[in-house]
Amino acid sequence: MTKKIAVIGAGYAGMTAAALLSKYGYQVSVFEKNSTPGGRACLLEKNGFKFDKGPSFYWMPDIFERFFNHFGKSSSDYYSLSRLNPSYKVFWNDHSPSSLPSDLDACKSLFESIEAGAGQKLELFLQEAKVKYDVGMGDFVYLPSLSFAEYLDWRLIKEAVKLDMFTSISKHIKKYFNHPILIQLLEFPILFLGAKPKDTPALYSMMNYADLVLGTWYPMGGMYEVSKAIYQVGIEQGVEYHFNSEINSIQSLEHDRLALLIKGKSNLEFDLVVGAGDYHHIETKLLAEKDRSLPENYWTKKVLAPSALLYFLGFDTIIPNLEHHTLFFDAPFDEHAAQIYDTPGWPDIPLFYTNSSSLSDPQSAPAGQHNMVVLIPVSTELVDTDDIKAKYLDIVLHRLQKHTGIVCKNHLIFQESYAQRNFISDYHSFKGNAYGLANTLMQTGPLRPPIRSKKLKNLFYCGQLTVPGPGLPPAIISGEIVANYIKNNF
Repeated sequence: MTKKIAVIGAGYAGMTAAALLSKYGYQVSVFEKNSTPGGRACLLEKNGFKFDKGPSFYWMPDIFERFFNHFGKSSSDYYSLSRLNPSYKVFWNDHSPSSLPSDLDACKSLFESIEAGAGQKLELFLQEAKVKYDVGMGDFVYLPSLSFAEYLDWRLIKEAVKLDMFTSISKHIKKYFNHPILIQLLEFPILFLGAKPKDTPALYSMMNYADLVLGTWYPMGGMYEVSKAIYQVGIEQGVEYHFNSEINSIQSLEHDRLALLIKGKSNLEFDLVVGAGDYHHIETKLLAEKDRSLPENYWTKKVLAPSALLYFLGFDTIIPNLEHHTLFFDAPFDEHAAQIYDTPGWPDIPLFYTNSSSLSDPQSAPAGQHNMVVLIPVSTELVDTDDIKAKYLDIVLHRLQKHTGIVCKNHLIFQESYAQRNFISDYHSFKGNAYGLANTLMQTGPLRPPIRSKKLKNLFYCGQLTVPGPGLPPAIISGEIVANYIKNNF
Protein backbone atom coordinates (compact mmCIF):
# COMPACT_ATOMS: atom_id res chain seq x y z
CA MET A 1 0.00 0.00 0.00
CA THR A 2 1.32 3.47 -0.89
CA LYS A 3 2.41 5.37 2.19
CA LYS A 4 0.65 8.66 2.84
CA ILE A 5 2.85 11.60 3.82
CA ALA A 6 1.78 15.02 5.09
CA VAL A 7 4.08 17.99 4.72
CA ILE A 8 3.41 20.93 7.03
CA GLY A 9 4.38 24.16 5.30
CA ALA A 10 4.80 25.21 1.66
CA GLY A 11 8.10 27.05 1.92
CA TYR A 12 11.02 26.01 -0.27
CA ALA A 13 12.04 23.13 2.01
CA GLY A 14 8.52 21.73 2.26
CA MET A 15 7.78 22.08 -1.45
CA THR A 16 11.11 20.44 -2.36
CA ALA A 17 10.51 17.53 -0.01
CA ALA A 18 6.96 17.11 -1.29
CA ALA A 19 7.92 17.08 -4.97
CA LEU A 20 10.71 14.56 -4.44
CA LEU A 21 8.66 12.29 -2.17
CA SER A 22 5.86 12.23 -4.73
CA LYS A 23 8.41 11.38 -7.43
CA TYR A 24 9.61 8.53 -5.20
CA GLY A 25 6.11 7.05 -5.15
CA TYR A 26 4.57 8.35 -1.94
CA GLN A 27 1.13 9.95 -1.73
CA VAL A 28 1.91 13.49 -0.58
CA SER A 29 -0.32 16.23 0.79
CA VAL A 30 0.99 19.68 1.74
CA PHE A 31 -0.82 21.79 4.31
CA GLU A 32 -0.02 25.50 4.30
CA LYS A 33 -1.26 28.02 6.85
CA ASN A 34 -1.22 30.88 4.34
CA SER A 35 -2.93 31.32 0.98
CA THR A 36 0.05 31.03 -1.37
CA PRO A 37 3.15 28.85 -1.83
CA GLY A 38 6.70 29.95 -1.06
CA GLY A 39 6.65 30.59 2.67
CA ARG A 40 8.62 33.78 3.30
CA ALA A 41 9.34 34.01 -0.44
CA CYS A 42 5.94 35.48 -1.22
CA LEU A 43 4.65 38.52 -3.07
CA LEU A 44 3.12 41.83 -2.02
CA GLU A 45 1.26 43.45 -4.91
CA LYS A 46 -0.56 46.76 -4.39
CA ASN A 47 -1.20 50.00 -6.28
CA GLY A 48 0.73 48.74 -9.29
CA PHE A 49 3.83 47.91 -7.23
CA LYS A 50 5.23 44.41 -6.76
CA PHE A 51 7.50 43.56 -3.84
CA ASP A 52 9.26 40.33 -2.94
CA LYS A 53 8.38 40.15 0.75
CA GLY A 54 11.17 37.71 1.60
CA PRO A 55 14.47 36.67 0.03
CA SER A 56 15.70 38.78 -2.86
CA PHE A 57 19.22 37.54 -3.61
CA TYR A 58 19.30 34.64 -6.10
CA TRP A 59 22.67 33.04 -5.31
CA MET A 60 23.99 29.51 -5.97
CA PRO A 61 22.06 28.92 -9.21
CA ASP A 62 23.53 25.41 -9.36
CA ILE A 63 21.43 24.37 -6.36
CA PHE A 64 18.24 25.53 -8.06
CA GLU A 65 19.24 23.73 -11.25
CA ARG A 66 19.91 20.54 -9.31
CA PHE A 67 16.35 20.64 -8.00
CA PHE A 68 14.78 21.04 -11.43
CA ASN A 69 17.14 18.46 -12.96
CA HIS A 70 15.72 15.80 -10.61
CA PHE A 71 12.56 16.04 -12.71
CA GLY A 72 14.18 16.35 -16.12
CA LYS A 73 13.62 20.10 -16.07
CA SER A 74 15.61 23.31 -15.90
CA SER A 75 14.87 26.64 -14.26
CA SER A 76 14.49 28.07 -17.78
CA ASP A 77 11.39 25.90 -18.21
CA TYR A 78 9.69 28.06 -15.58
CA TYR A 79 11.35 31.48 -15.39
CA SER A 80 13.99 33.63 -17.04
CA LEU A 81 17.18 34.52 -15.17
CA SER A 82 19.21 37.68 -15.67
CA ARG A 83 22.65 38.17 -14.10
CA LEU A 84 22.87 41.56 -12.43
CA ASN A 85 25.77 43.86 -13.24
CA PRO A 86 26.75 45.34 -10.92
CA SER A 87 25.78 42.66 -8.46
CA TYR A 88 25.14 45.37 -5.89
CA LYS A 89 26.30 48.81 -4.79
CA VAL A 90 27.61 49.83 -1.38
CA PHE A 91 27.53 53.29 0.18
CA TRP A 92 30.20 54.11 2.78
CA ASN A 93 30.54 56.90 5.30
CA ASP A 94 33.97 58.23 4.31
CA HIS A 95 34.67 56.59 0.94
CA SER A 96 33.15 56.81 -2.51
CA PRO A 97 30.48 54.17 -3.27
CA SER A 98 31.58 50.73 -4.47
CA SER A 99 29.72 48.91 -7.23
CA LEU A 100 30.60 45.22 -7.34
CA PRO A 101 30.94 44.22 -11.00
CA SER A 102 29.83 40.80 -12.16
CA ASP A 103 33.10 40.33 -14.07
CA LEU A 104 35.78 38.87 -11.80
CA ASP A 105 38.66 40.74 -13.43
CA ALA A 106 36.80 44.01 -12.95
CA CYS A 107 36.14 43.02 -9.33
CA LYS A 108 39.87 42.39 -8.82
CA SER A 109 40.58 45.83 -10.24
CA LEU A 110 38.11 47.35 -7.79
CA PHE A 111 39.85 45.63 -4.87
CA GLU A 112 43.23 46.74 -6.18
CA SER A 113 42.02 50.36 -6.36
CA ILE A 114 41.17 50.24 -2.66
CA GLU A 115 44.24 48.35 -1.38
CA ALA A 116 47.49 47.73 -3.24
CA GLY A 117 47.94 44.01 -3.94
CA ALA A 118 44.33 43.19 -3.04
CA GLY A 119 43.43 42.17 -6.60
CA GLN A 120 45.81 39.23 -6.59
CA LYS A 121 44.90 38.40 -3.00
CA LEU A 122 41.23 38.29 -3.98
CA GLU A 123 42.04 35.68 -6.61
CA LEU A 124 43.84 33.54 -4.00
CA PHE A 125 41.04 34.07 -1.47
CA LEU A 126 38.43 32.96 -3.99
CA GLN A 127 40.47 29.93 -5.05
CA GLU A 128 40.35 28.76 -1.45
CA ALA A 129 36.67 29.72 -1.19
CA LYS A 130 35.94 27.60 -4.27
CA VAL A 131 37.42 24.54 -2.56
CA LYS A 132 35.15 25.18 0.41
CA TYR A 133 32.16 25.64 -1.87
CA ASP A 134 32.89 22.45 -3.81
CA VAL A 135 33.39 20.44 -0.61
CA GLY A 136 30.85 22.15 1.62
CA MET A 137 28.12 22.17 -1.02
CA GLY A 138 29.05 18.65 -2.14
CA ASP A 139 28.78 15.51 -0.03
CA PHE A 140 28.83 17.29 3.33
CA VAL A 141 25.76 19.43 2.86
CA TYR A 142 23.55 16.49 1.81
CA LEU A 143 24.29 14.36 4.88
CA PRO A 144 21.32 13.85 7.23
CA SER A 145 23.68 14.89 10.06
CA LEU A 146 21.90 12.74 12.63
CA SER A 147 25.26 11.78 14.17
CA PHE A 148 28.95 12.56 13.87
CA ALA A 149 29.46 8.97 12.70
CA GLU A 150 28.22 10.01 9.25
CA TYR A 151 31.40 12.05 8.89
CA LEU A 152 33.73 9.15 9.78
CA ASP A 153 34.62 8.47 6.20
CA TRP A 154 38.28 8.84 5.27
CA ARG A 155 37.48 10.71 2.09
CA LEU A 156 35.25 13.14 3.97
CA ILE A 157 37.79 13.51 6.77
CA LYS A 158 40.45 14.48 4.22
CA GLU A 159 38.05 16.95 2.63
CA ALA A 160 37.05 18.37 6.03
CA VAL A 161 40.57 19.71 6.55
CA LYS A 162 39.89 22.09 3.66
CA LEU A 163 36.82 23.56 5.32
CA ASP A 164 38.69 25.58 7.96
CA MET A 165 35.97 25.03 10.54
CA PHE A 166 37.95 26.19 13.58
CA THR A 167 39.01 29.60 12.26
CA SER A 168 36.52 32.45 12.15
CA ILE A 169 35.59 34.05 8.86
CA SER A 170 36.71 37.36 10.37
CA LYS A 171 40.27 36.11 10.99
CA HIS A 172 40.33 34.34 7.65
CA ILE A 173 39.43 37.48 5.69
CA LYS A 174 41.99 39.55 7.61
CA LYS A 175 44.74 37.14 6.56
CA TYR A 176 44.26 38.49 3.05
CA PHE A 177 43.01 42.06 3.41
CA ASN A 178 43.67 45.05 5.65
CA HIS A 179 41.41 47.80 4.35
CA PRO A 180 38.16 47.99 6.37
CA ILE A 181 36.06 48.45 3.23
CA LEU A 182 37.29 45.19 1.70
CA ILE A 183 36.80 43.40 5.00
CA GLN A 184 33.22 44.65 5.27
CA LEU A 185 32.47 43.75 1.64
CA LEU A 186 33.47 40.17 2.36
CA GLU A 187 31.78 40.00 5.77
CA PHE A 188 28.39 41.38 4.73
CA PRO A 189 26.76 38.05 3.73
CA ILE A 190 27.61 36.72 7.18
CA LEU A 191 26.14 39.61 9.15
CA PHE A 192 22.93 39.73 7.11
CA LEU A 193 22.37 35.95 6.99
CA GLY A 194 23.76 34.38 10.11
CA ALA A 195 25.96 35.65 12.91
CA LYS A 196 28.82 37.95 13.80
CA PRO A 197 31.82 37.25 11.55
CA LYS A 198 34.04 36.50 14.55
CA ASP A 199 31.65 33.68 15.56
CA THR A 200 31.18 32.18 12.08
CA PRO A 201 33.51 29.45 10.73
CA ALA A 202 35.78 30.35 7.82
CA LEU A 203 33.92 27.64 5.91
CA TYR A 204 31.43 30.36 5.00
CA SER A 205 33.90 32.13 2.73
CA MET A 206 32.11 29.85 0.27
CA MET A 207 29.40 32.55 0.38
CA ASN A 208 31.95 34.98 -1.08
CA TYR A 209 32.59 32.51 -3.88
CA ALA A 210 28.85 32.29 -4.51
CA ASP A 211 28.65 36.08 -4.50
CA LEU A 212 31.69 37.14 -6.53
CA VAL A 213 32.13 34.16 -8.88
CA LEU A 214 28.77 32.43 -9.32
CA GLY A 215 27.05 35.79 -9.33
CA THR A 216 23.87 37.55 -8.29
CA TRP A 217 20.89 36.75 -10.50
CA TYR A 218 17.34 37.95 -10.83
CA PRO A 219 14.36 35.86 -11.96
CA MET A 220 12.32 38.18 -14.17
CA GLY A 221 9.03 38.87 -12.45
CA GLY A 222 10.63 38.52 -9.02
CA MET A 223 11.57 35.80 -6.58
CA TYR A 224 7.96 34.70 -6.33
CA GLU A 225 8.38 33.26 -9.84
CA VAL A 226 10.76 30.72 -8.27
CA SER A 227 8.22 29.91 -5.57
CA LYS A 228 5.57 29.31 -8.23
CA ALA A 229 7.98 27.14 -10.22
CA ILE A 230 8.82 24.82 -7.33
CA TYR A 231 5.12 24.62 -6.52
CA GLN A 232 4.34 23.76 -10.16
CA VAL A 233 6.91 20.96 -10.15
CA GLY A 234 5.11 19.46 -7.18
CA ILE A 235 1.74 19.72 -8.94
CA GLU A 236 3.24 17.97 -11.98
CA GLN A 237 4.43 15.17 -9.68
CA GLY A 238 0.97 14.72 -8.18
CA VAL A 239 1.37 16.58 -4.88
CA GLU A 240 -1.89 17.77 -3.36
CA TYR A 241 -1.73 21.27 -1.88
CA HIS A 242 -4.11 22.57 0.76
CA PHE A 243 -3.81 26.30 1.44
CA ASN A 244 -5.39 28.22 4.32
CA SER A 245 -4.99 24.98 6.26
CA GLU A 246 -3.32 25.62 9.60
CA ILE A 247 -2.36 22.60 11.70
CA ASN A 248 -3.57 22.78 15.30
CA SER A 249 -2.00 19.57 16.59
CA ILE A 250 -0.13 16.39 15.69
CA GLN A 251 -1.32 13.32 17.55
CA SER A 252 0.41 9.95 17.74
CA LEU A 253 -1.89 6.99 17.12
CA GLU A 254 -1.64 3.22 17.27
CA HIS A 255 0.26 1.37 14.56
CA ASP A 256 2.73 4.25 14.21
CA ARG A 257 0.34 6.58 12.45
CA LEU A 258 0.03 10.30 13.02
CA ALA A 259 -3.11 12.41 12.93
CA LEU A 260 -3.19 16.07 11.96
CA LEU A 261 -5.92 18.24 13.40
CA ILE A 262 -6.46 20.94 10.81
CA LYS A 263 -8.17 24.15 11.80
CA GLY A 264 -11.84 23.90 10.87
CA LYS A 265 -11.52 20.33 9.58
CA SER A 266 -11.60 16.80 10.94
CA ASN A 267 -8.49 14.78 11.77
CA LEU A 268 -6.53 13.31 8.87
CA GLU A 269 -4.28 10.29 9.36
CA PHE A 270 -0.87 9.76 7.75
CA ASP A 271 1.95 7.24 7.81
CA LEU A 272 4.62 9.94 8.01
CA VAL A 273 4.71 13.68 8.62
CA VAL A 274 7.35 16.18 7.53
CA GLY A 275 7.38 19.36 9.56
CA ALA A 276 8.55 22.07 7.17
CA GLY A 277 7.04 24.90 9.18
CA ASP A 278 8.70 26.47 12.19
CA TYR A 279 10.48 23.62 14.02
CA HIS A 280 10.11 25.23 17.45
CA HIS A 281 6.38 25.82 16.96
CA ILE A 282 5.78 22.24 15.84
CA GLU A 283 7.74 20.77 18.75
CA THR A 284 6.41 22.98 21.52
CA LYS A 285 2.88 23.82 20.35
CA LEU A 286 1.60 21.03 18.09
CA LEU A 287 2.92 17.94 19.87
CA ALA A 288 1.81 16.53 23.20
CA GLU A 289 4.50 16.89 25.84
CA LYS A 290 5.25 13.17 25.79
CA ASP A 291 6.04 13.36 22.07
CA ARG A 292 8.42 16.33 22.20
CA SER A 293 12.10 15.72 21.50
CA LEU A 294 13.34 19.26 22.09
CA PRO A 295 11.90 21.04 25.14
CA GLU A 296 11.65 24.81 25.50
CA ASN A 297 14.92 25.10 27.43
CA TYR A 298 16.74 23.56 24.46
CA TRP A 299 15.59 26.43 22.25
CA THR A 300 16.42 29.20 24.70
CA LYS A 301 20.11 28.25 24.45
CA LYS A 302 20.21 28.57 20.66
CA VAL A 303 21.73 31.53 18.85
CA LEU A 304 19.31 32.89 16.29
CA ALA A 305 20.14 34.69 13.09
CA PRO A 306 18.60 38.18 12.91
CA SER A 307 15.06 39.22 12.51
CA ALA A 308 14.33 42.04 10.09
CA LEU A 309 12.53 45.35 10.03
CA LEU A 310 11.18 45.67 6.49
CA TYR A 311 9.60 48.51 4.55
CA PHE A 312 7.83 48.19 1.22
CA LEU A 313 7.96 51.61 -0.43
CA GLY A 314 6.60 53.02 -3.67
CA PHE A 315 7.82 56.33 -5.10
CA ASP A 316 6.27 58.45 -7.85
CA THR A 317 9.66 58.99 -9.47
CA ILE A 318 12.75 56.89 -10.14
CA ILE A 319 15.23 57.38 -7.29
CA PRO A 320 18.69 58.09 -8.76
CA ASN A 321 22.11 56.71 -7.79
CA LEU A 322 20.83 53.29 -6.69
CA GLU A 323 21.20 49.79 -8.11
CA HIS A 324 18.84 46.82 -8.00
CA HIS A 325 20.61 45.80 -4.75
CA THR A 326 22.15 48.58 -2.65
CA LEU A 327 23.83 48.27 0.75
CA PHE A 328 24.06 51.25 3.09
CA PHE A 329 27.19 50.65 5.13
CA ASP A 330 27.59 54.32 5.99
CA ALA A 331 27.35 53.42 9.69
CA PRO A 332 29.60 51.59 12.19
CA PHE A 333 29.52 47.91 11.17
CA ASP A 334 30.63 46.51 14.55
CA GLU A 335 28.19 48.62 16.56
CA HIS A 336 25.18 47.40 14.61
CA ALA A 337 26.41 43.79 14.87
CA ALA A 338 26.79 44.15 18.63
CA GLN A 339 23.22 45.47 18.90
CA ILE A 340 21.99 42.36 17.12
CA TYR A 341 23.99 39.74 19.01
CA ASP A 342 25.74 41.07 22.14
CA THR A 343 23.58 43.72 23.77
CA PRO A 344 20.27 43.45 21.91
CA GLY A 345 18.70 46.78 21.15
CA TRP A 346 17.36 48.89 18.34
CA PRO A 347 20.41 50.05 16.38
CA ASP A 348 21.54 53.62 16.98
CA ILE A 349 22.72 54.05 13.39
CA PRO A 350 21.49 51.07 11.38
CA LEU A 351 23.06 49.42 8.41
CA PHE A 352 20.38 48.61 5.86
CA TYR A 353 19.81 47.15 2.42
CA THR A 354 17.48 48.17 -0.40
CA ASN A 355 16.04 46.06 -3.20
CA SER A 356 14.77 48.13 -6.13
CA SER A 357 13.73 45.44 -8.57
CA SER A 358 11.93 47.99 -10.77
CA LEU A 359 15.39 49.16 -11.92
CA SER A 360 15.79 45.76 -13.62
CA ASP A 361 12.19 44.71 -14.14
CA PRO A 362 9.60 47.22 -15.45
CA GLN A 363 6.81 44.91 -14.29
CA SER A 364 7.64 45.75 -10.66
CA ALA A 365 6.30 49.32 -10.71
CA PRO A 366 4.14 51.62 -12.83
CA ALA A 367 6.01 53.45 -15.60
CA GLY A 368 8.27 56.18 -14.26
CA GLN A 369 7.86 54.97 -10.66
CA HIS A 370 10.12 53.07 -8.27
CA ASN A 371 9.59 50.14 -5.93
CA MET A 372 11.88 49.60 -2.98
CA VAL A 373 12.16 47.03 -0.21
CA VAL A 374 14.24 48.22 2.76
CA LEU A 375 15.68 45.66 5.19
CA ILE A 376 17.28 46.48 8.55
CA PRO A 377 18.67 43.40 10.34
CA VAL A 378 17.71 43.50 14.02
CA SER A 379 17.86 41.34 17.12
CA THR A 380 15.17 38.75 17.77
CA GLU A 381 15.00 39.99 21.39
CA LEU A 382 13.05 43.14 20.43
CA VAL A 383 9.38 43.99 20.07
CA ASP A 384 8.45 46.25 17.18
CA THR A 385 5.95 49.07 17.70
CA ASP A 386 4.37 51.60 15.38
CA ASP A 387 6.57 54.33 16.88
CA ILE A 388 9.70 52.28 16.22
CA LYS A 389 8.67 51.64 12.63
CA ALA A 390 7.98 55.34 12.05
CA LYS A 391 11.33 56.30 13.60
CA TYR A 392 13.39 53.99 11.42
CA LEU A 393 11.50 54.88 8.26
CA ASP A 394 12.49 58.51 8.89
CA ILE A 395 16.12 57.42 9.37
CA VAL A 396 16.07 55.43 6.12
CA LEU A 397 14.49 58.25 4.11
CA HIS A 398 17.03 60.74 5.46
CA ARG A 399 19.94 58.46 4.53
CA LEU A 400 18.45 57.90 1.08
CA GLN A 401 18.24 61.66 0.62
CA LYS A 402 21.90 62.02 1.63
CA HIS A 403 23.11 59.58 -1.02
CA THR A 404 20.64 60.19 -3.84
CA GLY A 405 20.23 63.96 -3.64
CA ILE A 406 16.45 63.69 -3.75
CA VAL A 407 13.96 64.32 -0.94
CA CYS A 408 12.54 60.82 -1.08
CA LYS A 409 9.81 61.42 1.51
CA ASN A 410 8.22 63.96 -0.84
CA HIS A 411 7.85 61.27 -3.50
CA LEU A 412 6.64 58.45 -1.27
CA ILE A 413 3.18 57.33 -2.42
CA PHE A 414 2.97 53.83 -0.91
CA GLN A 415 4.34 52.26 2.26
CA GLU A 416 3.87 49.16 4.36
CA SER A 417 6.09 47.72 7.06
CA TYR A 418 6.80 44.24 8.34
CA ALA A 419 8.71 43.12 11.44
CA GLN A 420 9.02 40.55 14.23
CA ARG A 421 5.33 40.44 15.13
CA ASN A 422 4.47 39.78 11.49
CA PHE A 423 6.95 36.91 11.23
CA ILE A 424 5.37 35.38 14.33
CA SER A 425 1.77 35.80 13.18
CA ASP A 426 2.36 34.70 9.59
CA TYR A 427 4.88 31.87 10.13
CA HIS A 428 4.88 31.10 13.88
CA SER A 429 8.52 32.16 13.60
CA PHE A 430 10.50 31.45 16.77
CA LYS A 431 11.11 34.86 18.39
CA GLY A 432 10.23 36.46 15.06
CA ASN A 433 13.47 35.33 13.43
CA ALA A 434 13.80 35.92 9.69
CA TYR A 435 16.62 33.50 8.85
CA GLY A 436 16.68 30.63 11.35
CA LEU A 437 19.65 29.64 13.47
CA ALA A 438 22.95 31.48 13.25
CA ASN A 439 25.76 29.71 11.39
CA THR A 440 28.06 29.25 14.38
CA LEU A 441 30.42 26.30 14.84
CA MET A 442 28.27 24.91 17.67
CA GLN A 443 25.20 25.03 15.43
CA THR A 444 26.61 23.22 12.42
CA GLY A 445 25.76 19.74 11.10
CA PRO A 446 24.80 17.30 13.89
CA LEU A 447 24.73 20.20 16.37
CA ARG A 448 21.61 21.65 14.72
CA PRO A 449 18.10 20.41 15.57
CA PRO A 450 17.85 16.97 13.91
CA ILE A 451 15.79 16.11 10.85
CA ARG A 452 14.09 13.24 12.71
CA SER A 453 12.09 13.26 15.92
CA LYS A 454 13.65 11.30 18.77
CA LYS A 455 10.21 10.36 20.11
CA LEU A 456 8.14 9.67 16.99
CA LYS A 457 9.93 7.58 14.38
CA ASN A 458 7.67 8.80 11.57
CA LEU A 459 7.98 12.56 12.23
CA PHE A 460 10.66 14.48 10.32
CA TYR A 461 11.79 18.07 9.93
CA CYS A 462 13.26 20.29 7.23
CA GLY A 463 13.76 24.02 6.85
CA GLN A 464 15.93 26.80 8.19
CA LEU A 465 16.06 25.63 11.81
CA THR A 466 17.57 22.26 10.92
CA VAL A 467 20.36 21.25 8.51
CA PRO A 468 21.97 22.73 6.58
CA GLY A 469 20.97 26.27 7.60
CA PRO A 470 19.42 29.58 6.51
CA GLY A 471 18.92 30.79 2.95
CA LEU A 472 16.99 29.66 -0.12
CA PRO A 473 19.54 27.16 -1.52
CA PRO A 474 19.96 25.53 1.93
CA ALA A 475 16.16 25.30 2.21
CA ILE A 476 16.03 23.38 -1.08
CA ILE A 477 18.84 21.14 0.12
CA SER A 478 17.05 20.57 3.44
CA GLY A 479 13.97 19.33 1.61
CA GLU A 480 16.09 16.98 -0.47
CA ILE A 481 17.89 15.62 2.60
CA VAL A 482 14.69 14.63 4.37
CA ALA A 483 13.07 13.24 1.22
CA ASN A 484 16.07 11.02 0.52
CA TYR A 485 16.28 9.91 4.13
CA ILE A 486 12.64 8.82 4.06
CA LYS A 487 13.10 7.08 0.70
CA ASN A 488 16.13 5.16 2.00
CA ASN A 489 14.60 4.17 5.33
CA PHE A 490 10.84 3.92 4.80
